[in-house]
Amino acid sequence: MSNENKVEGEVYRVSGPLVIAKGLESQMYNVIKVGDEQLLGEVIKISGEKTFIQVYEDTTGIKPGEPVKDTEQPLSVELGPGILSSIYDGLQRPLPNLKEKQGDFITRGTQADGVSHSEMWEFSPKVSEGDEVAAGGVVGTVEEKGFEHKIMLPPEKSGVVKEVKEGEFTVEDTVAVLEDGYEVKMSHQWSIREPRPYKKKLEPTVPLVTGQRILDGLFPIAKGGAAAIPGGFGTGKTVTQHQLAKWSDADIIIFIGCGERGNEMTEVLKEFPELEDPHSDSKLMDRTVLIANTSNMPVAAREASIYTGITIAEYFRDQGYSVALMADSTSRWAEAMREISSRLEEMPGERGFPAYLASRLAAFYERGGRVTTNCDETGSVTTIGAVSPPGGDFTEPVTQNTLRVVQTFWALDKDLANKRHFPAISWTDSYSGYEDSLSGWFEENVSDKWTETVKETKDLLQQDEKLQETVQLVGSDALPEGKQLKLEVARMVKEFFLQQNAFHDIDTFSSPEKTFKILESILEFGEKAEEALEDGVDLEEITGIESRTLLGEVRFRENFGERIEAVEEKMEEDFEELRGGK
Repeated sequence: MSNENKVEGEVYRVSGPLVIAKGLESQMYNVIKVGDEQLLGEVIKISGEKTFIQVYEDTTGIKPGEPVKDTEQPLSVELGPGILSSIYDGLQRPLPNLKEKQGDFITRGTQADGVSHSEMWEFSPKVSEGDEVAAGGVVGTVEEKGFEHKIMLPPEKSGVVKEVKEGEFTVEDTVAVLEDGYEVKMSHQWSIREPRPYKKKLEPTVPLVTGQRILDGLFPIAKGGAAAIPGGFGTGKTVTQHQLAKWSDADIIIFIGCGERGNEMTEVLKEFPELEDPHSDSKLMDRTVLIANTSNMPVAAREASIYTGITIAEYFRDQGYSVALMADSTSRWAEAMREISSRLEEMPGERGFPAYLASRLAAFYERGGRVTTNCDETGSVTTIGAVSPPGGDFTEPVTQNTLRVVQTFWALDKDLANKRHFPAISWTDSYSGYEDSLSGWFEENVSDKWTETVKETKDLLQQDEKLQETVQLVGSDALPEGKQLKLEVARMVKEFFLQQNAFHDIDTFSSPEKTFKILESILEFGEKAEEALEDGVDLEEITGIESRTLLGEVRFRENFGERIEAVEEKMEEDFEELRGGK
């Protein structure tokens, strides 16, 4: 068979997003142009003379006999200046650019560059003639949205610099030439299904500070860590991810809207460009990349969108930045895999999901991590995936298989959401596997009593959980006053500490110092209350002191440091007065 015949064939059968072709001799994951409109697809199975192609667009009207052509390249993204503040679909097509050209509806078969090929960038070289550059090494920088965007050799390329330029160039222009004749440009392609290499994976010893008290205080996540946010409809998965995107101390945010409803994604697309970045004077969008693949978009592109997002995240990690990737939601991604698997007539696993669901989830989360990059920088990708279990059932396969691979589990509780307790993260079902490795950082940078205080709080909440069972049977009045006091202090922890108003200008963010101080003050109140109770002070008098009310209000006030000191002084006075009356 001639070479031409190997790369060209014809459509044999069409089944939804799955097209079966014959006459091709392709390789797995190669990109194929399908039909007269040249729709993009990807090889996902080869069986004898038949090639199974997953098409990323609507295949309505494609007929047997139409041509297919192998590009002989895997599905890739273009990495270079111009990515930041972009809004892409699952195939890295810039949606605002397509809207300008075609209106609200994208024509099938439309292709677009991932970054602008006409925009000029000021290139500043970091190497000279004769310098040896390692694979993935930096050859220069450009300024983009306040960031130093490093221009790197592709990870598989290294060599000695023969020529280097300086000045304004497009991403397609040559900015350096290696001795072997390789022309270095400011952008390069990378296959989305292949993890980008690095030198060494580092221990998770630095936290991703989220500004959310329940997360930083009780269930922290490390930079480079993996977390899941499972919850039923209306429990606050999306709002929690928005809070993390806005307030976490990551340098770059990648937000993947994977199979969510169009109206939810519309809110994100409208809100993000307007949000002020709390860490700088610019817009939050300047350090954000949005990937929108809603539930009414082709199902195959939804499956690819997760890989597009993680590849872009790895690219910024390789430049030495900390990246936070939000995937909303991995359940919709898994459903896309299930649909494609059924088209392939594969043997279904539990609830119809493919047997390889667990390995695909593990491989995705494994691409996160805090690493030493090829250019000796320290970068990280923190992966946070929302899970949407049907009916809030945490025993379903996506939640269970996610649980096996992530170290942090932030379980959203329907009952808490119904009580308007937000964030509705269950303190009994959630956990963090990073507590021990991060305790040293918190003790060094916040307080040497951090670990002790957090442990005391968790013990108190566990005691409260047991006492609540008794309360439901006999009522709280039947309990001894000491147990009633435990319930009261636990209620203060839940109301003053665990609840946090995402829409309040001040309470929306809580620094680790503020988080610790609120917790410490509540526990101090509990200790003083126990002493007063032992001295014969009535429980009603203890819970009625003014400083208790002030303790609940102080988190909403400016100048928190000064105000919490004043509240603690007032607490001291109130308890002295109570004990003095006995």
